[in-house]
Amino acid sequence: MRQRDHILKLGYKALVIGLALMLLAPGLRAETFMQGEPVWPVFEGWRPNEDGSFNLMFGYMNENWEEEHFVAVGEHNFFLPGDGDRGQPTFFMPRRNRFTFEVTVPADWGDRELVWTLNINGVEAKAYGTLKPDYLVDNIVIASETGSLGIGTSSPESRSNQPPTVAIQGDSERTVKVGEAITLRSQLQDDGLPRSRARPTRSEDDLSRAMFRPPAKPTVNKINALFLSWNLYRGAGAVIFDPPQTKVWEDTRTAANSPWGQLWLPPAIPADGMIEVTATFTKPGTYVLWARADDGGLYDDSYITVNVTE
Repeated sequence: MRQRDHILKLGYKALVIGLALMLLAPGLRAETFMQGEPVWPVFEGWRPNEDGSFNLMFGYMNENWEEEHFVAVGEHNFFLPGDGDRGQPTFFMPRRNRFTFEVTVPADWGDRELVWTLNINGVEAKAYGTLKPDYLVDNIVIASETGSLGIGTSSPESRSNQPPTVAIQGDSERTVKVGEAITLRSQLQDDGLPRSRARPTRSEDDLSRAMFRPPAKPTVNKINALFLSWNLYRGAGAVIFDPPQTKVWEDTRTAANSPWGQLWLPPAIPADGMIEVTATFTKPGTYVLWARADDGGLYDDSYITVNVTE
């Protein structure tokens, strides 16, 4: 009798576990897509300019962890009304990319909407840019949304933080051949805020424990530290950067080369702020490369165009 009861209890437990896994499976799958899923354009908010105009801020969510997309400006990547090309990317990195670019609209924009449409992997999606007051963005909102600050929190330090600046040295348009490396030299400057949360050294035992430690909280968490990252923004093929660049997309995996990854250590910044990176192109065409300076809380962007020949 006791043996039968024990068997029944085991069977009941197995049934409960099985049902729980069935209920959790869609959510688990949603977090582990590698390819084949859509990319969703996102309106992040707006901020005013000194001349009375406004900047509408956009990003995107690529549901895939690995699949990247090249989508030229045109029927699958466009804005309405007006010019379909508003400076949006044509190369889409994995996962969540916040505050990727901004579109300036005039002071008399009023209550109109600027709509960004993407059609990737057979799914058409739209983001609606608007000047509604609820979408007003300031530096604290940016730092909170990207994970530098806890939600709803700030400090005198975070309120004093100014964005870093990146100044690209040399021409803004260059020419290079396929397979030849081009040197990108930039000067990175910052006010030293927010103070870095990155640990300068970690023991082997600490690193081993951290690799298997579950996330401390469900929301995104970013390590505050200054870095410069070069990335492909528009182009016809892959670009190889040397050294490998810190990810600007929210790769939360523990050992990712990403400030959202628990074991990330920021690259050393020279005293004069001068940083050199080489870029090598795999195909001919016209490319736009994007340099993002990031201090953990705020950012600055700069771009160059590279014409790649055979």
